[in-house]
Amino acid sequence: MKIGEMASTTATNIETVRYYEKIGLLPPPARTGGNYRSYGPEHLARLSFIRRARDLGFSIEQVRALLDLSQRRGHDCATVDAVATAHLVEVDRKIADLTALRRELGALIESCAGGTVADCRILEALAPNSSDMA
Repeated sequence: MKIGEMASTTATNIETVRYYEKIGLLPPPARTGGNYRSYGPEHLARLSFIRRARDLGFSIEQVRALLDLSQRRGHDCATVDAVATAHLVEVDRKIADLTALRRELGALIESCAGGTVADCRILEALAPNSSDMA
């Protein structure tokens, strides 16, 4: 299969597929006589795995670790659990940050009493000091 077909099948940008090859997440494919990349089912499966992991927010290095661990079929999955748990902790931290951000932004919006831009409480709250807005 050609790069475009594999990219389309996995909803991945062609440049992203090339990037994953460049950084070693995808093994180099065989080349045709015309020097085109020729991907096999193993490439498609690996790219699908990478894509799903990235969609779940795993970093490139976490994906690399998970791919490495996936090759060790007989090993205990505690290391996989540790990678996933560390990622979940990071997701929870981001959710807490976004919740605080939402609360603050909501309070700013609620403080708006309408009127003119000159009297805008939102712009006032964003400005380092009110004289900078004049």
